[in-house]
Amino acid sequence: MQDDISGWSEWHHNFSKIEEISSPSELHGLLTGIVCVTQAPKSEEWQQILATLEIPALDDHVLNLLAEEAEDISHALSDDELDYLPLLPDDEHVLADRVQALADWCAGVVLGFGLASGHIRQDEVEWIEHLQDVAAVEFEESDDDEEGEASYQELYEFVRLIPVSLSLGRKKVEIAETPLLKNLQPQLKQSTTAPETNNIVEMFTPHRPS
Repeated sequence: MQDDISGWSEWHHNFSKIEEISSPSELHGLLTGIVCVTQAPKSEEWQQILATLEIPALDDHVLNLLAEEAEDISHALSDDELDYLPLLPDDEHVLADRVQALADWCAGVVLGFGLASGHIRQDEVEWIEHLQDVAAVEFEESDDDEEGEASYQELYEFVRLIPVSLSLGRKKVEIAETPLLKNLQPQLKQSTTAPETNNIVEMFTPHRPS
């Protein structure tokens, strides 16, 4: 299966039981959003990030997996080949699961980027809005056909390079210098507070259908 090649199987095994995230794809998006702004965090820094996000401590080998993936993503985002790929289940999974994983990944990118940067530049607003739109996508049974498959592929190809655009032209900072570790105590849970709030987590949490 392509899941084994892409690393999805390993990520699903290690991260699918973390209650504070929706799916391993959301975690991969979160990691990606952070690395758009920062140098690739090391294992010990991931432990601090997880603690800030109120995610229970993980074993050292799992932290190393996060650190290695962060390094890979950092290279991919700066590569002229534009070969960055979201970590999603392969096409042997039903379309509904893949659409949900893509939505989760988009939500993760938005949240990770917002937590690490604390703000967005004017030219980035549209990219963030596109990610938020896909994060709110609802799958219906009538979408499970060739047209739905084609639409999924179009969405995938469109959003997968948005992190490259968000990363472009940024001077990457150390994770310790970001709001994520400086003064935020966020949670990955869906916010129910009014939209006008200034809380950075709520600002960057995509609005999902209930």
